[in-house]
Amino acid sequence: MQFDFTSGPIRRSLVLFSLPLIGGNLLQQCYNIIDTWIVGRYLGNIPLAAVGSAFSLMILLNSLLLGLCMGSGVVFSQLYGEGKIAEMKQAIFNAFLVGSCASVVLLALTYPALPMIAKLMHIPGDALPAFTGYLKIIFLGIPFTFLFNFGAAVLRGVGNSLAPLLFLLLSTIGNIVLDLLLVLVFHQGVEGAAIATVIAQGISALGLLLYIMLRLPQLHPHRSHLHLDRQLLRRIASVSMLTSFQQSIMNFGILMVQSLVNSFGIATMAAFAAGVKIDAFAYAPAQDFANGFSTFVAQNAGANRPDRVRQGFRTALCLSVIFCLIVSGLVFLFAKPLLTLFIDPTELEALSIGVQYLRMEGVFYAGIGLLFLLYATYRGLERAGMSIVLTVISLGLRVLISYSFAPDFGAWVIWVSIPIGWLIADVVGIAGLGRAFQSKTDSLP
Repeated sequence: MQFDFTSGPIRRSLVLFSLPLIGGNLLQQCYNIIDTWIVGRYLGNIPLAAVGSAFSLMILLNSLLLGLCMGSGVVFSQLYGEGKIAEMKQAIFNAFLVGSCASVVLLALTYPALPMIAKLMHIPGDALPAFTGYLKIIFLGIPFTFLFNFGAAVLRGVGNSLAPLLFLLLSTIGNIVLDLLLVLVFHQGVEGAAIATVIAQGISALGLLLYIMLRLPQLHPHRSHLHLDRQLLRRIASVSMLTSFQQSIMNFGILMVQSLVNSFGIATMAAFAAGVKIDAFAYAPAQDFANGFSTFVAQNAGANRPDRVRQGFRTALCLSVIFCLIVSGLVFLFAKPLLTLFIDPTELEALSIGVQYLRMEGVFYAGIGLLFLLYATYRGLERAGMSIVLTVISLGLRVLISYSFAPDFGAWVIWVSIPIGWLIADVVGIAGLGRAFQSKTDSLP
């Protein structure tokens, strides 16, 4: 199913398009949750702390490629909205070439840098073998991460969000089976969990590309499209590089916070690792709804429909805030039972810290939900630079407050700094929306 967002009911099309995105991201979160659950409950707190720190690093590395794919997807959506299908095919080729080179370079740089990364992240000696062993395998999945996200960006650019979900479902099932087999049956430890994840990533990436090749010939670039176009490359780069930079800044800030958390010891590391997994699962639907809204914005910007962009933002904001408030209430009420999915109930210190984290930070999910929508809107309007500004504000405040006060007052300062950063960034983002809408309208033909 493909969606043309330039006409028809806004709420219905946004919800229907976003549901597969939400389902897909929840399945991706299942990769990490399954790893965390098995590692935490069957291997112990030290491996859990190591995998949690490794997860923060991988999010940073993957964000470089994800940003390239998200930015390219905006260009695909705008060209589709303009009806320029031939130019869209050429854009697909150009973006694929750039992203492939980036994934190869990233893979080549990660292995030599691993000892330095572990030192900068303050990984405790007890957790170091598990941390490095897990990452040496997980790094192999970097090309698969790019291939899947690129294929998904192509499909979502033309309004197809269902196919990526189906292949993620297949790979998630495979990941569950392999995790249980390699860790619990063959006792491969954290390395077994990493192998299961990489194989699952390969299944989803190669399956989705095969689907595009066999079922969607109308999207295939032909020989006339297989050449570099400077003007098109500049357009792709202007959105993709900024989006990639924005994603990287965001996750670099998270990595800095993770490094500070590590300094508080294994119990705090384990609590934070479990809490972050719960966070990711809880507000993933709001994030994916926003990503779907980015396609809506880009298509309507391409079709010169700023009225629908404004109306769509109001509709999306209502839906996102309602959802986030409901989830915040559930996380607050069930913080401890949720944490025991990952932390052994006898680990009382880690559980106590985790409950504190979720109840201080989790009640403000509406703040991050609005921030996701602002990112998506500015990205869809090709104003990705503003997304960088909002990210620097949000993460910069979090890092500044945490490093300034947490060493003296405790880890709870880190938890409080997160919603403070969201709130200030939201205020700045909303203040700039009117100018962004007007600027994009003036630039349209």
